[in-house]
Order: sequence, then C-alpha cells, then structure tokens
Amino acid sequence: MDVTRTLARFIVECKSEAIPLTVRKEARRSLLNWLGCAIGACRHETVSRALLALGEFSGPAQASVLGREERLDILHAALVNGMSSHVFDFDDTHLKTVIHPSGPVAAAILALAEHRPVTGAQLLQAFILGIEAECRVGIAVYPSHYDVGWHITGTAGVFGAAAACGRLLGLDEQRMTWALGLAATQAAGLREMFGTMCKPLHPGRAAQNGLVSALLAAHGFTSSNQAIEAKRGFAFVAAAERNLDAITRSLGDTWEVVLNTYKPYACGIVIHPAIDGCIQLRAAHALTAESIASIELDVHPLVLELTGKKTPQSGLEGKFSVYHSCAVAIVHGAAGEAQYSDACVRDPRVVALRERVHATVDPAMHEDQARIRIRLTDGRVLDRSIEHAVGSLARPMSDADLEAKFRGLVLEHLGAARTHALLDMVWRVETLVDAGTLARAAVPCVSPGTG
Repeated sequence: MDVTRTLARFIVECKSEAIPLTVRKEARRSLLNWLGCAIGACRHETVSRALLALGEFSGPAQASVLGREERLDILHAALVNGMSSHVFDFDDTHLKTVIHPSGPVAAAILALAEHRPVTGAQLLQAFILGIEAECRVGIAVYPSHYDVGWHITGTAGVFGAAAACGRLLGLDEQRMTWALGLAATQAAGLREMFGTMCKPLHPGRAAQNGLVSALLAAHGFTSSNQAIEAKRGFAFVAAAERNLDAITRSLGDTWEVVLNTYKPYACGIVIHPAIDGCIQLRAAHALTAESIASIELDVHPLVLELTGKKTPQSGLEGKFSVYHSCAVAIVHGAAGEAQYSDACVRDPRVVALRERVHATVDPAMHEDQARIRIRLTDGRVLDRSIEHAVGSLARPMSDADLEAKFRGLVLEHLGAARTHALLDMVWRVETLVDAGTLARAAVPCVSPGTG
C-alpha cells in the first residue's frame, strides 16, 4: 500500500469546492473553540514558564502569542500557542481516537499565516485537511498505539500540522510526501506526562515540528516515501496493531472534523459522564457536600486508567482525577477551569468530599457512559445513569454554547469589544483577505481607544 503518497496526493489535490458546507461549518466551530482555549490559558504558569525559558532565543517577531503582547518567530509561536490551547484540557476531542485535533494544526498554520499571507478560505481549507490527515493516521493505529503509552495528540498531531502547513506552502505531491515523512520521524509524546506541564507541550511540539517538516520539505529536504506504512515506519514501530486502509479509504467522501466534539468541562473527557450525573443529581435534589455519605461510580475502564489520581496535589493533576471532578461537581455545580486551580484542589471542603468518592470499573460500559449512586447521610440513595455526556456527538454543544464558552475564556484577556470582534471574525473567517488578522486580533489592545 502506498499510504503516505496517497495521503499526500489527496492533501495537495483537494479542491475547496469539494469540501461540503457542513464540513466547513464544523471547522469554524472547531477553530472558535480552539482560539478560546488558547487565549484563556495565555497567562497560565505553563505558558509563562515556556516564554521565560525560550523567549530570549526566539528569532524575529513574526507571529503573535495569543492573548499576550509578546511576538515570536513562527516556530516558537506555533509551540507556545499549541501549548496554551491544551493547558486547560478544555480543547476539542475526536472521540474515535481521543485526539485533540485543533491544537497542533491551528497553532502551526496561524503562525505561518502571519508570516506568509494567505486568505481565510485557504487557512480554513488547510485546517480541515490537517485535521483529516492527523485523525486518519490516528484511527489507523488506535487503540494499540494509545494503550502502550503514546499520547496520540502529539504523535498524530504532527502529521496534521505538516499536512496543513504544506498545503499553505503549496507543496507538490513529492514534497508533501517528504513533509509527512519528516513528521513521522518527529512524532512523540508519552501518556506518563499527563497531569504535568509536559502534556500541553505535546501539541505544542507537534505544531512546531509539523511546521518545520513542511518548511524543510519545501526546500527539498528528503525523507522516506513510505514513512507511515514501511516495516520500520510510524505505524509498525508505534503500534502493535494497525489498519492502514483507514488512512486512504473514502478520502474526500468522509470528513473527520464533522466528528469533532467540544468540552463543557475542563478535564479529561472520560470523566464527563460522571460529572454530568453528579451535577444533575445536585440540581434535582439541592445536594450539599455535607449531606452526602458517599458517591459510588461505575465507569468505563479508561476512567481509572487515565483519571485515577485519588489525591491530586495541583490543578493540572486534578484534571486527571475522577474523584476531584465529582467532588467539585457537587460542591460548585461546575467543572470549569476555576474548579481545577491549585487552590480548589486543596480546598478542605472539596478534599473531604473527594475522599468519599469511590469508582468501580465496569468493562461492559461505553466510554460515554457512567452510573452514579449518591448515598445521603439520612439513608436515601440517589441514582443516575448517563448514556451520553454533554458535548458528545449525541448531545453536542450548540453554537450558542460555544460562544458562551469562548466569551468566558477570552473576556478577561481581551476585553468586551475585542472579544466580540474576534468571535465575529472566526464565524466569517472564509471572507478574510489576510488570515493573519485573526491572530493579530487575538491579542490585547496596545493603543488607547482601539478596543
């Protein structure tokens, strides 16, 4: 199978008119959600430390750091913006692969668009094609690739960033094949890093390395032409089982971005059904933490594998604790970014309830299901079964939901006028003559009276 070259040919030859309106609409929703997450986390310690460590080594001020005043060269901007968009763990999820697809792709192409002018329509098309590439590569190696310990957003994301940047750079089939090969040899990211600053580093590096791959290929830097499918290529080295046909089958007929989902809660997506159940029971019965003797959960095996931290010590660790997440769902009736701060993780009231949360694996459950039983101090038992979490394909967030999430993340960083203007710009991104204006609109106002 000539997988790498077939994928490269599709990315190069796909015409804009071949992408359906529904696909372009979902891509705009994905871009809006991603921008909100990236700007919302722009002042997080993870981002500030990265800028402190690397800022002095940046080259020319070519691209924006979203939500901040700094400007970096395009490689460092792709890195930092990709990191920022994943810090809150609030970004989009392709449920078939648990890839967070927008981060690596959007961070790379938006940085490139500030340096090499392209239209908004070209940017959106590259975004769609990049997501298609990374998700198809991810499908081909999931779940064995993920199960062994690879963070698939980092490993598959680099293919998406390379494909999207290569499209904007106008690579021909051979150079796009090399770009995908260069991406394959830079694919990295370990699940061991979940709960640390390294997790958001993965999509940041995927964005940066994907951009590097496209830039090198554009100048004739060669790689294997079978980097994905060869015996010692990505799919065989990084996965015990693989389905290479998933990469090339129905290219152009089906689109992975339409399967994208968006998080109402700022934590690992496998916890969302349990959070839903706790919030629903809290609202229905006016529950308080003090009225609860215990919370018992039946969950999919991945919940304890990914989010089984019983005693998180930081906000980042709290995002990978089903115990903390259910506790804040009861105490606060929410699981937004505020509920995953260091202070909230250490709040005595939250800690006390967290210790009364117990989880049991049910292998028969789907990833989107959970059963919640809350035993009250007065002896009553409350039950709730969740079949599909809010934000899933079965219960998707509306445009209005995404706009509200965007405003909640962006307002404090950009102010009301610039937040509204940026939101409007994303919805009409395909009309932009210069897509780089999107990035430049996503930074604080630097001159009085400009909004």
